[in-house]
Amino acid sequence: MQKMVTTERECTARLVPAGNIVKIPEGEFVNITQDLGGNYTVTWRGNMYRIDGTDADAIGRKPQVLNFSATDDNTIDEKQVWEALETIFDPEIPINLVSLGLIYNVAIEQSTNTVNIDMTLTAPGCGMGPVLVGDVEYRVGMVPNVDKVNVELVFDPPWSRDMMSEEAQLEAGLFF
Repeated sequence: MQKMVTTERECTARLVPAGNIVKIPEGEFVNITQDLGGNYTVTWRGNMYRIDGTDADAIGRKPQVLNFSATDDNTIDEKQVWEALETIFDPEIPINLVSLGLIYNVAIEQSTNTVNIDMTLTAPGCGMGPVLVGDVEYRVGMVPNVDKVNVELVFDPPWSRDMMSEEAQLEAGLFF
């Protein structure tokens, strides 16, 4: 799938694979090269970028809408953090990070409105690591009362397909 479109508004994108944030101005030609898991990979000015699905309207697509209700006591709802994580998909396999077993730990510090996440990658040398970290920071940051998201990439224990949910293994064709 390759389709040239013009940005309909300025949008945030992350450089692949470094993860650096850039702003693509309104009226720019971008080439959509991939649409997996609700995010878009585009090329612009000779570089590859990832546009979050919540900004899809900037490239003429239907945006993904994440709605979280604020808690009555102004705390961070851990269930909502996990819901946000379930909206983030591996860029090469359209399966979310939770179902893939890539999220090892979520710890919430209510006193500082901070969410600390330990996660891994399907392979230690995965070039998309910085982009996935950016996805996690962005999406978890949408949960009410979250002021800061710290993501630590860990590789112990090493990820294996046994960490995937049964549903994810079936979807990937790995469950016999």
